[in-house]
Amino acid sequence: MKFASFLRDGQASWGQVVGEEGVIDLGRRLGPTFPTLKAFIEAGLPASALAGLPAAPDLPLQGLTMLPPVTDPLHIWCLALNYVDHHAEVQSAGRVQELPKYPAVFTRTIDTFTGHGQPLRHPGVSEQFDYEGELAVVIGKGGHRIRPEDAFEHVAGYTILNDGSVRDWQFHTKQITPGKNFWRSGAIGPWMVTRDEIPDVDALNIRTTLNGAVLQDDPAGLMVHKIPRFIEYVSSIAPLRPGDILATGTPSGVGFSRKPPVWMKVGDVCEVAIDRIGVLRNPVAGE
Repeated sequence: MKFASFLRDGQASWGQVVGEEGVIDLGRRLGPTFPTLKAFIEAGLPASALAGLPAAPDLPLQGLTMLPPVTDPLHIWCLALNYVDHHAEVQSAGRVQELPKYPAVFTRTIDTFTGHGQPLRHPGVSEQFDYEGELAVVIGKGGHRIRPEDAFEHVAGYTILNDGSVRDWQFHTKQITPGKNFWRSGAIGPWMVTRDEIPDVDALNIRTTLNGAVLQDDPAGLMVHKIPRFIEYVSSIAPLRPGDILATGTPSGVGFSRKPPVWMKVGDVCEVAIDRIGVLRNPVAGE
């Protein structure tokens, strides 16, 4: 199943996506028991709550203002340098040395992201606005110090993430957080696909295009630290909560490593496509 969050008549809601054209508004039908998708995830995505609901969508997706699927995660954990070829391109630019022996983790806040179809906000104070297409994990069952062999039991589903990065601000110091947290510089969506729909995560392919040109195109199976290790590592820092988002890192082909560099500019359109999930599409707008 697919679940999305959106604005309907200016009010936040969420629902089940039918095909790729319509949605059943579950926020209106199941609230206040499940006012958000996060609340539904926290309850374990209960199939009983969907029993008796109409199979046909009652809203077209076209025209809705899409929000990040989970609008209120407690944690957004992100991995840097999680693909060998991406590490090599960053290393060739003189930014890093050895491949990280441990997951290279940083955090983002939810207001640094926008939804599918909504504009990425160009930072204005920098021209070095880069794209990073990524597979993201949505946590279902929370837990502390989760064992790798149990990790997938804690996954509710998967979505797509564009980890928009402001490179010069990212490299002002060794702490990359500033360049990763500009307001609405990234995107998440268009929806969450439940775990049962994706039996083999490693087989998923991540493709990023900018104005139609393919710039990233690699399978998720090339990750250095796979999802079970990522979950084990961050859940050792703090308990994971339902609705938390884990961004698994970007493959090679980012803009700053290209010669000449390729930056996102106002008027551009960036798309990240992942098999079995869909396409996250965002125009780039000025401040």
